[in-house]
Amino acid sequence: MTLMRVLSRKAMQAGSSAPCKIWATGFLCGVCIMFLSGVALPPLRVPQSRSVDPPLRRAILWNFTLTEHDGVAVTGESASAQEKIEERKRDNHATEARILQLYSAWSSMLNTASDEVLKSSDVPWPPHLDDCKLNVERNKRFDSYGENRTFPHWTLWKGSLGLELLNQKYSENANQYRQYPPWILGSDEENYPLTRRVQRDIWIHQHPPNCSDPSLRFLVADWERLPGFGIGAQLAGMAGLLAIAIKEKRILVTNYYNRADHNGCHGASRSSWSCYFFVETSSDCRKRAFQLMQIKASWAEGSVKVKENYTSKQIWAGRIPRMWGEPWKYLQPTTEINGRLITSHRKMDRRWWIAQATRYLMRFPTEYMCGLLNVARHSAFGLEAAKLVLESIQNDSLKVGTTRTKSDIERLVWSDHQPYIPRPVVSMHVRMGDKACEMSVVGFEEYMKLAGNLRRRFPSLKNIWLSTEMQASKRAAWCKW
Repeated sequence: MTLMRVLSRKAMQAGSSAPCKIWATGFLCGVCIMFLSGVALPPLRVPQSRSVDPPLRRAILWNFTLTEHDGVAVTGESASAQEKIEERKRDNHATEARILQLYSAWSSMLNTASDEVLKSSDVPWPPHLDDCKLNVERNKRFDSYGENRTFPHWTLWKGSLGLELLNQKYSENANQYRQYPPWILGSDEENYPLTRRVQRDIWIHQHPPNCSDPSLRFLVADWERLPGFGIGAQLAGMAGLLAIAIKEKRILVTNYYNRADHNGCHGASRSSWSCYFFVETSSDCRKRAFQLMQIKASWAEGSVKVKENYTSKQIWAGRIPRMWGEPWKYLQPTTEINGRLITSHRKMDRRWWIAQATRYLMRFPTEYMCGLLNVARHSAFGLEAAKLVLESIQNDSLKVGTTRTKSDIERLVWSDHQPYIPRPVVSMHVRMGDKACEMSVVGFEEYMKLAGNLRRRFPSLKNIWLSTEMQASKRAAWCKW
């Protein structure tokens, strides 16, 4: 109202004529109406289409709108995402702690207790470990004649299933030449040609039903013990001696083994192959061979011979048994030299025979060897096995109720299940430098190039089992690509 008085006073001073007064009064009334309308009503805004805004202004307005709108949303999502990240970290830490806890529990029992303690505990059974005691008990029955000199229970029914459920009458009347050696795994296509038949025939040759038969003859041989001979050379030499024994219809009996001459091998297994693997023949035949060695007439009659009766050429480059024909001719070629696949070479027969002899000599590990393998697997991928077990049980506790009675499937069929190994895996053995006296040696980089070629072809290959006989480095290591 003060503004109205001021304006009225100014209008009265502008002129005293009637027309002027009327015009001034009307003008002032209009101003008052506009003023009152502006205070009482919201300002009028003319709606404008986006198309009327210049392009730059539309972009600025659009960006501002998005930024302003999304700013609140992004801030909320960020907070939520951050909470999820923190929660995931806590879960990961808890999971890692449980994995370490389970791994440590396995480690302590593996180092200080027997398989029986593992079975009786509330800790889940480790899938990468073998039941050594059970395996040895079962394999002893597979590696010896039954009552009344019946042939062992060799069938397609593996493990405890073949021992407990197999019809005894069927086993007694079965033709031994149709049996399947239980230490051969996989199909025939996955093994060297005639592997099952050769392994069965070697076992029958090395395990006569009656070792007191005066017609039996023996070949007693020490393992190679020269400093430059590694386990590979020792096996190759013994393969040659086994070939001689089979051709001469002798029973091979191995004697002193320098790599078993240590405190880890106890009793009769000290300095013997039997520290690590089942012996090549029965204990009765070994005893008979050593008895004949004490009799001079046995030497004169040729009932017993030793390694020194043969030349190095006979042992290392002698003719291998031909009783199975020439199955090495059907070997799938796997040798590559400078990018060229070698389909045939003059050592194919010896490669096939050394593989057969080695497989027989290493057919069943002893309890001591089984324990060594358990320790090696646990050290290599025990943490990975623990993670898999925890993911499978999905329980906050390590206890899984081991007091539950096992079903027949678990007790019988699954008893022959092989221990867990992450697959696929490439096994790589790096030779010692002294191999240079026989061939050109290459550096470790060349080994890794070959492994890289494999991985390019098989991208899922992420594991390497790296082994070496060098004392200065670890004998074996599990590597992740």
